Parts: sequence; structure tokens; C-alpha cells
Amino acid sequence: MSDTSIPPAPNNPAPVDPRLLEILVCPLTKGPLEYDRAANELISQKAGLAYPIRDGIPIMLIEEARKLDE
Repeated sequence: MSDTSIPPAPNNPAPVDPRLLEILVCPLTKGPLEYDRAANELISQKAGLAYPIRDGIPIMLIEEARKLDE
């Protein structure tokens, strides 16, 4: 059998499991995260960081996060 699924387009990112979003916290502050669907990021207001989501997988590494004031 061949895989006939269509990969998500860059402007239509892979969805993130809502159950995963409920349990994830900022690795720096251990505080809550907000899901920014438009930017495809998880936002930590307390840390001032945005963690990217790639292929539906949150990248929870501080060194991969974008500073919110950029």
C-alpha cells in the first residue's frame, strides 16, 4: 500500500493534539503556555518566549525559542 496522505502546506501546519497542549509547560518558568495557531507557536508570556511547532511537534528547547520582543 502506498501512502496517499498529503503533507501539510507551510500555511496549513500540522495540528497539535489538544491533550498535549494541556500538559505542556514552559521549560524555563514551568508556567502555562498559550497556543498561537496563526504563528504555529506555543507562547510563554512569563518567559517572553515563543516555542516553535514543527510537523505538529512542539520544540520545547529554550535555545530554539524566539524572544517575543523580536
